[in-house]
Amino acid sequence: MAKNLFLDGTIVEQQKPELITIIEGPTPDFHPSPQDWLQSIYEGPDDRDAVFCQLRTNNGEDIMERCQQAWRENRPVKLQYPDEMRLPQMADVIAMRLTEVDEGPLLQLWLSFPFEYDDDEDDDDDDFEEDDFDEDDDGFFYG
Repeated sequence: MAKNLFLDGTIVEQQKPELITIIEGPTPDFHPSPQDWLQSIYEGPDDRDAVFCQLRTNNGEDIMERCQQAWRENRPVKLQYPDEMRLPQMADVIAMRLTEVDEGPLLQLWLSFPFEYDDDEDDDDDDFEEDDFDEDDDGFFYG
């Protein structure tokens, strides 16, 4: 258990998170969460997105038990996964469900990611000139 000492003399113990580690396979496909209510579970001072991913597993019951125990102990649960360059990344798990599909157990995870603003879209507007504007253009291309 790690300890942090703050300037005011407060000592806060950090508990080790429970990890769900992806050892083999590609980077998970993360999708925006279809449930609007999920955002209210993980509110905080940072802008965060709730995302969803599904993972096939052989030990889903064990993962569920370990994570439920960690949450009962007020410890965080994190998904450790490789990114596209195979570097390890982590995301906070805020909810999970274990289901059975024809191929075997499927772990459904809802995760919290830092909210990313897409600045590239704003840059495209700067290149727009009024001479290029056609008020009769309906935006469809039939070419």
